[in-house]
Order: sequence, then C-alpha cells, then structure tokens
Amino acid sequence: MANITLFSQIISKLDRSKFNKIVSKKETDKHNKGFSSWNHLISMLFCQFAKSQSVRDISNGLRSATGNLNHLGINKAPSKSSISYQNKNRSHELFKEYYFELLQSLGQHPRFKQVKFRIKSKIFLLDSSTIPLCLSLFDWAHYRTAKGAVKMHTVLDYDGNLPAYVNITDGKTADNKGAYDIPLLKGSVIVADRFYNDLSLLNIWDSSGVKFVIRHKENLQYTVIKENELPAKRHQHILKDEIIELKNADSKQKYPKALRRVAVWDDVNKQVIEIITNQLTWTANTIGELYKSRWQIEIFFREVKQLLNIKSFIGTSENAVMIQIWSALITILILKALRLGAKFNWHLSNLVAFIRLNLFVKIDLQKWIDKPFEEHIEPPPQFIK
Repeated sequence: MANITLFSQIISKLDRSKFNKIVSKKETDKHNKGFSSWNHLISMLFCQFAKSQSVRDISNGLRSATGNLNHLGINKAPSKSSISYQNKNRSHELFKEYYFELLQSLGQHPRFKQVKFRIKSKIFLLDSSTIPLCLSLFDWAHYRTAKGAVKMHTVLDYDGNLPAYVNITDGKTADNKGAYDIPLLKGSVIVADRFYNDLSLLNIWDSSGVKFVIRHKENLQYTVIKENELPAKRHQHILKDEIIELKNADSKQKYPKALRRVAVWDDVNKQVIEIITNQLTWTANTIGELYKSRWQIEIFFREVKQLLNIKSFIGTSENAVMIQIWSALITILILKALRLGAKFNWHLSNLVAFIRLNLFVKIDLQKWIDKPFEEHIEPPPQFIK
C-alpha cells in the first residue's frame, strides 16, 4: 500500500524544476511572505480537484491533511488571507506559462495522437466560451449593461483535445476579433464555426499558409466557377462541391482568391451545413468530416465547466479569475494524462469524481487507476506464534 496520499502522488508528476525556472524568471516569489509560488500552485490545484467554493474551503481542506503536506512540497496549510492576497497580487502569467510547459511534457503522450484523418496537416479547432460573472462583484468584466463575463478564445489541438492557445478577454469581445492574435502554424488546418467567417481574418490565414474549414453565413454572395463531380455511390450526404469566387466588391477586396464550397447533409440535426475552405484538393467528405470534428471543442468546454471549478470564483479581481481559469486548464491536462496512462477505460467525469472522493486516501495511484474496482489494501502482517 502507498504511504502517501493520492493527491501527493498526482502532484509528484509535475515537473517542479521547470516551475522554479519560471518563478525565477518572473520573480513571483519576491516578497512572498511565506506563501511561495509552489504553495500557491498546490492550493489552486487542490481548489480544482476538490472543487472548493471558497478560500476557507482550500485552507481547511489542506489543513485536514496534517502530516501529509510535506509530500506536496509545502510545510503547512495556507491561511485564507494568504491565498486571497496572492490571488490578487501574484501574476496569473506564472500559471499560464506553466500550463504550456506541462503541455510539452504531459501532453506528448503517444496515445494523444488521433489517426482518424489521413492528412498530414496539424488540425486545430477554434471556438470561444463565455463564463458569466456578476457585474456588481466583477466590475472589470464588461459584457452587457447588467451582466459581466469573460470569454475564453481557445484553439484546441485535435490530438489530445487540449488547448494549444487561449486568449481570455472580457465578454463583449467578438469571436472573430479575439482570433486575430492567434499564433499561426504554417501548413496547419483551422476548423471553426460561422462566427469566424471574417474575410479579412481568412485572408490573413491563407497568406500565412494556413488552411481553414469554416461554416459560412447564409448571406454569402458568390459566383460558381466550377462544379466538382460528386461521389457516385459513396458519401451520399455530400450535396454540393464547387469552386466559387466572392461576388460583392467589398468582400472580394478582403478575400480576392477562389474558395471551395461544400454542402453536407447533417442527418443528426436534420440540416444542411455549408462550408467554405481554401483547401481545393482533399475530398469533399474529408472537408465535411473535419468540420464535424469541431464538436470536440464543445465537449472540451463542457468538461471544464461541469467537472472543474470555473463557474464560481474564490476571488473577484481580474488576476484571481485568471489564476483560477489557468489552474483549471492545468488540472484538465493532468487528468487527461492520467486517463491515457491507465489500463482502465475511464470516462473523464468518473475519474474526476473518484479522485475527488479519495484525495487524501493512501493508495497506489497507478494500481488504482488501472484497476479501480479491485481491493488495494494490503492485509495485515501474519504473526508467527
């Protein structure tokens, strides 16, 4: 039987040396008053794993594990005031940068690679999700007259379904405006909904060597240049495959090149989905399936919102909210790495629930995630008479 808690074993998988390098670079331990950056990280990860609703819950929860905290790399449970103060004052950039450091290690598990598409291009799914906030408490989070919100503009890597880029803005920032700062990977494919049908944005992507697969708006005005032949027997859901150019003079100035338009019948929702792309050689079915894969980012947002703690915030400052969101992203990365490293076929919701119930139980983590329903408690030693 393991002699340290489940939570301690999970934390031991984090690369502390890389974290310390970021701390040194950003000087986030300067004037820390006994509550170091590492203590802060552990406290916020506990907030996510335990789904703590307040700084009191975090402080009391960690205090309840007296005698085990040394395995977490901390000496004592933090006070409520320490957590509140550092959530307000220690830069959230520390948590953001550490997420991407972990993504380079934990996120490189070979089982993250998906092989549904035969194309060699890297696939990214683009969308945003709005997180409502009370404007009277979060007065910096402008959205509507009586409501506040922040918006997560997210580029999800299709391999592993983990964010490769996140831009957190106030709620009133339009989806397409939040996408202009996205770092572009030449030769990659971006898949997005109609809210990103911004011709100037699409032209920037095309000029940068990026392929896009976007659902177009119903009012798109175009001229058909060429009709591609549809499959005779297979893929009967493909209704149209044509090369077009934009008709409106203003639109043509923003995007002067030819586009490909593919219309697909969605049998689940009983509707026609109309897609435009600058990829002219792949099959129409591949284009349709790429757009269909966009649903994975909706699943990701649902997982983060339902399983982790980004609906109720333990601090009201902008920095505190950002820290809580980035700690949630670190947690989802850890959870997905654990799931892929397990022999048992976990649903993520079940894994989260089981860990939450056993955070301070002393059982072997790997044995437990491999065979969760077997008895892992060793029998007491037999005494010889």
